[in-house]
Amino acid sequence: QVQLVESGGGLVQAGGSLRLSCAASGRTASDYHMAWFRQVPGKEREFVGITRSTGTTYYADSVKGRFTIARDNAKNTVFLQMNSLKPEDTAVYFCAASSGVVLIPARSRSYAYWGQGTQVTVSS
Repeated sequence: QVQLVESGGGLVQAGGSLRLSCAASGRTASDYHMAWFRQVPGKEREFVGITRSTGTTYYADSVKGRFTIARDNAKNTVFLQMNSLKPEDTAVYFCAASSGVVLIPARSRSYAYWGQGTQVTVSS
């Protein structure tokens, strides 16, 4: 079983950048498919992107070209680099992990393990 802890959230102006971290413990993160989701109050959790255990990545259209997911296996950490941030990116961002096959990356039920979330606020 893997435990996930996100960090790096905060307040940033539109057009700025933030880098979120997801530190994994208990198991080796490289064995897992790791994803990022975000959620605003009153709405369903929204898929942001995934890095599969093979290293391939896939992003939601809303963040493609602006967000990048990377792994640092030596630190057992996954990063979400967010550039050109927009007010509509404001949300709580969650890290998620799956040790099994992920057929539908955008479905939150594909992931068994979740972090507690970190708030990102983008001001206009």
